[in-house]
Amino acid sequence: MSRRAWGAGAAGAAALLLFPMVAPGDWVNEALFILYFSYLGQCWNILGGYAGQASLGHAAFFGIGAYTAAALHLHAGLSPFLGMWVGAALAAALSLLVGVLSFRFGLRGSYFLLMTLAFAEITRLVALHLDLLGGFQGLFIPFREDPVNFQFGSVTPYYYAALALAAFGCVVVLGLERSRLGKALMAIREDEDAAEALGVDAYRVKLQAFALSAALTALGGTFYAYRILHLHPDPVLGVEQSVEIILRPIIGGSGTVAGPVVGALLLGVLGALSRRVIPIGGYAGAQLILYGVLLVAVVLFMPQGASPVLARRLRGSRP
Repeated sequence: MSRRAWGAGAAGAAALLLFPMVAPGDWVNEALFILYFSYLGQCWNILGGYAGQASLGHAAFFGIGAYTAAALHLHAGLSPFLGMWVGAALAAALSLLVGVLSFRFGLRGSYFLLMTLAFAEITRLVALHLDLLGGFQGLFIPFREDPVNFQFGSVTPYYYAALALAAFGCVVVLGLERSRLGKALMAIREDEDAAEALGVDAYRVKLQAFALSAALTALGGTFYAYRILHLHPDPVLGVEQSVEIILRPIIGGSGTVAGPVVGALLLGVLGALSRRVIPIGGYAGAQLILYGVLLVAVVLFMPQGASPVLARRLRGSRP
């Protein structure tokens, strides 16, 4: 890496660390969710981007992480810092079940996507009918300022937690990209039959990627639970949540480390500006329309995503 790249990276890290000290609270909250969704996008990117197995069921793993940590805290007094690992383990276990049923029988493409969607919907219906999880009313987490239970009196600690998650997600995906597992996943993405002919155990490798992706997504669900403090199966486990997770890496460029970050930044800035420019209640659904226009533009003019295009232009602009 060149000195210029190191310098730009250091400047960016410093700006992110200092941002809550100079920005208004509402902008810190906007930045928090940009970082948070970049992390969730990285989680999906492991399976959908690097392995080429597009999932529309990551809301299930997200919800498992959120509900498990919250339920263990409310009913057993367990700190969410411990409960989140239980949620991650449960999400990984569900992913292995879905993976075995899918990959063992050779489901790919739209068939695998529908399988993940079906399991996410089953998970949502189970949560709706479990009184332990609040049922149709949802699960409310009482706010008592306590760092041990991940409850803070200001937005700043949540911002730094989201920043840590985003950095962690980038490090994991970067390490995966350079690892033997990552090389095997990319080979499967390009041509699974050819990869198997070269000795790659596609079944085992895809299961590993699925479990890692699900477990990391569950950790993000715990963060959501203790930032929002209310869980309801429809927004937490619904297909809209899966779409929110998928949009960032697709718009930014799936199968790249920078993709989910760029996608989260584009959608986050677009959403923040639209909420400030468009009157509240004046144009219902206008933000979703803007999202749709951006997605169509990316698909038409940047089918590989925004980050590869930006990277090529930056390389072309160097002296």
